[in-house]
Formats: sequence, structure tokens, C-alpha cells
Amino acid sequence: MSYLAVKHAHMMFALLSIILFMLRAWLAVPSPANIKSKWLKILPHINDTLLLGLGVWLAISSQQIPFGNSPWLGAKVIGLVLYIVIGTIAIKRGKTRGQRLGAFLASIAIFAYIYGAAVSKSPLSWLAL
Repeated sequence: MSYLAVKHAHMMFALLSIILFMLRAWLAVPSPANIKSKWLKILPHINDTLLLGLGVWLAISSQQIPFGNSPWLGAKVIGLVLYIVIGTIAIKRGKTRGQRLGAFLASIAIFAYIYGAAVSKSPLSWLAL
């Protein structure tokens, strides 16, 4: 499989990931119990596994080492961990609607940072452009 095809698939799965997150959060902010659909619980995990796997493939094939020769990639990894932790607060761990809404907004900001780091190839994200 070509590098370009994998890169485009990775970007497609990233877009689908944020769409699925926003859909789940839209349902969960009023009440986490609103997410009853089994496919809304399973599909994001399948998508995100493919997204991560393709990201690892891209890093290995291009010999980019997070926190080594590619600090922007390390920044994306840190951003991803934060996005996951804050995202779980938005979707199911937030105790109040306000906590879930705040976590949702923070998750969107973190996703925008990750995207900016990918575009700019800099840990400064959008500030580097």
C-alpha cells in the first residue's frame, strides 16, 4: 500500500473520529444514558483503532520518531492521550451537564491542536503557520 493512500485513509479516519465524537457528545451532554445504540458504542472504537494503526504505520514507514526526530509527532501523541481522557469526561464520566459540556469543548480544542500540529509539522500547532 502506498504512503499517500495510507496518509489519506488516516486523514479520513481522523475526520470520521471527530464526527463520531461530536455525535456521541451531542447525545451524552444532556445525559450519558442517551447513548443506547450499540453501533454508537462500537464503531468509534473500530474507527479509532484503524486511525491509530495507520498513524503508527505512517510513522514507521517514514522513520519519524515521536519525541525524537519528530517533536510534532510527540505533541500529537500527548494531545491524543489528553483528547481521550477529556473525551471520556464529555461522554460518560462527567458528573454534571456543565462538566460534560466543558469537556466536550476542551476535546474539540485539543483535536484542533492535533490537526494543527499535523499540518504545520510543529508542536506549536497553528502558531507555527
